[in-house]
Amino acid sequence: MQLYYAPGTISIAVAIALEEAGITYEAVKVDFASAEQTKPAYGQINPKGRVPALAVEGGILTATGALLDYIDDLAPDAGLRPEDPVLKARMREVMYYLASTMHVNHAHKMRGSRWASQQSSFEDMTAKVPETMAASAAYISENGLKGPFVLGDEISIADCYLFVVCSWLEGDGVSVADYPKIRDFMATMDQRSSVRAVRAKGML
Repeated sequence: MQLYYAPGTISIAVAIALEEAGITYEAVKVDFASAEQTKPAYGQINPKGRVPALAVEGGILTATGALLDYIDDLAPDAGLRPEDPVLKARMREVMYYLASTMHVNHAHKMRGSRWASQQSSFEDMTAKVPETMAASAAYISENGLKGPFVLGDEISIADCYLFVVCSWLEGDGVSVADYPKIRDFMATMDQRSSVRAVRAKGML
């Protein structure tokens, strides 16, 4: 199994989940500095030109949420997804919010060309990022964390996702100290062997 990643990107959520699940994988760095993700060779791996991509026996899988679910299907005993249907939906509710809203807020800082063509539009979008990311942090703090983790006392794949997205907050002009629940969540995750392993590999 090969995980195509770029340091500090959402692909690291997949690496953390693989570590949590105890699944062996090869980390393959995609060099964003040289725009490797836009080159034909990587286009054969992921036509979207993004990370993560996971090479498995059945082919190439993409999209963070899909990969996290796949990991949980491979290692159900790791306990990264609840059995209760309500809790399972609750977990995905947070994951889908991260994918559809908070990640998009963050992307407006450097990926404005996805939505506009004028430099003035890029500048406007970048200026808005601290506001929208702060709003997302407030939502997560008030509604996304039911305890130390998204579901309370038990970690899930949503926490792998949330940890990476929240690692962007300071760089987006949002002080984590203003959100004690997120601050404590980040500290708790930082102590997990999965996160330490990913840091040791230079992925975070």
